[in-house]
Amino acid sequence: MIIFSHVRFINKELRFLLMTECKEIEFSRHAITRMFARQIQRENVIEIIKSGEEIENYHEDIPYPSKLLLGYAQDKPLHVVVAINSQEGICIIITTYIPDLDIWEKDFKRRKSK
Repeated sequence: MIIFSHVRFINKELRFLLMTECKEIEFSRHAITRMFARQIQRENVIEIIKSGEEIENYHEDIPYPSKLLLGYAQDKPLHVVVAINSQEGICIIITTYIPDLDIWEKDFKRRKSK
């Protein structure tokens, strides 16, 4: 199930689990706003959740731990931040963006040293 700002859409393609944790995916209002502004498609975000690489883990985030995932859409790098409510099996898309080479190394997996 995908939740867009409290509107639910059933998608048969979502029969996967992010690290065996996602039964539902929720897009935060912030994520929806950013996706629209950055012209990032919902399908690309979902694909990165399914097959992206975890490059950072934020165990201490509140209210839920989160992860930064790297994937590619139309050969362009894309970062997705997802919080995981493992008790309820809900993954919440916090934001998504195209990583900036001024901040990230060429592999988009490591931040540049300051």
